[in-house]
Amino acid sequence: MLEILEALLFSTLDAAPALIFAALGGVLSERAGVVNVGVEGQMRAGAFVAAVAALAMPTPLAVVVGMVAGAAMASIHGYLSIRWRSDQVVSGMAINLVALAGGTFLLEALYSPNGTPPIAQLPRWTLPVIHDLPLLRAISDHSGMTYLALVLPFAFHAMLNHTPLGLRLRAVGEKPHAVATLGLSVPGLRWLAVLGGGLLAGLGGAVLSTAVLDRFEQHTPAGLGFMALAAMVFGRWTPLGAFGAASFFAFGNALRIGLASSAPEILEVIPQGFLLALPYVLTLILLTVQGQRSSAPAALGTPYEQESR
Repeated sequence: MLEILEALLFSTLDAAPALIFAALGGVLSERAGVVNVGVEGQMRAGAFVAAVAALAMPTPLAVVVGMVAGAAMASIHGYLSIRWRSDQVVSGMAINLVALAGGTFLLEALYSPNGTPPIAQLPRWTLPVIHDLPLLRAISDHSGMTYLALVLPFAFHAMLNHTPLGLRLRAVGEKPHAVATLGLSVPGLRWLAVLGGGLLAGLGGAVLSTAVLDRFEQHTPAGLGFMALAAMVFGRWTPLGAFGAASFFAFGNALRIGLASSAPEILEVIPQGFLLALPYVLTLILLTVQGQRSSAPAALGTPYEQESR
C-alpha cells in the first residue's frame, strides 16, 4: 500500500508543474482583465520550441527559449485584444488553432509525424535525507521545475496581494478607469500581465517536453492548457486556489497511470478510453460542483476604451 502511495505522489509531482505554471499564467492575465483561452496554444509553442532548442543547446537554456515562445504567442493575443479591442475569446482560440496547425506542420516538415528526436531531460535533484525516508522519498528525484512549482504560487500570491504592482494589476481587472485616473497606463499593465502569462504558459509547455517527456510529441500538450484554465476558474482566479486545483488534476492523471500499470486487470472491467479521460472527467465534475459561483474580475473580457470614461 505504501509503495502505491509513493508512486502516486511521485507521478503527481512529475505531472503537476506544467499545469501549475499554465494555471498561474491564466490567473495573471485574467486578473488584469484579459481573457486568455489561448493558454493551450502558448503551451504548445513553448513545448515545441524548447524541444527543438534543446537539440542545439543546454536543456535549461532551451526552457528559457520555450518561455519566450509562449510570450511571443501571447503578444499576438495582446495585440489583438488590447490594441485592437477584438473579442478576446475568439483571439485566444485563434492562437490555439495557429499553434496546433503550425506545430504539426513544422514537426512533420523538420522531423517526423511522431515527434522530435530525443533530447537531454532536465537534471533531477536528489534530496539527501528525504531520499531515504519511506513515502517522503517520493518528493525526491524530480527536476528543479517541480520544486519551483511548489514555491511559485505562494510567491505569486504575495506579489498580487501585498505589493503595489499586484494591487495595480488587480485594480486594472476590476476598475480600469479608476486606475487611469491615477495616471497609470491601463494598456501597459494589461500588456505586462498578458506577456507574463505567456511566459508562464510557455514554461508549462517547456516542462512537458524537457522534464516529463524527452521530446515534443504531436499531441502535446493534449488539452492540458484547457485543464489549466479550469484549475484557474475552480481556484477562483487566485494563485493558491489554482495551485490546489491543478495539483488535484495532476493527481487524477497520476491515478490513471497508476491504475493502468499496477492493476492491468482493471482494463477488463473499465475501458481504457475511460481511464484516459479520467483527469478531464474530474475537471468537469469540479466545475459542475462549483456551479454558478464566480469570483471573476469585474472587467474581465471588457476592452478598455479611454473615451468611455
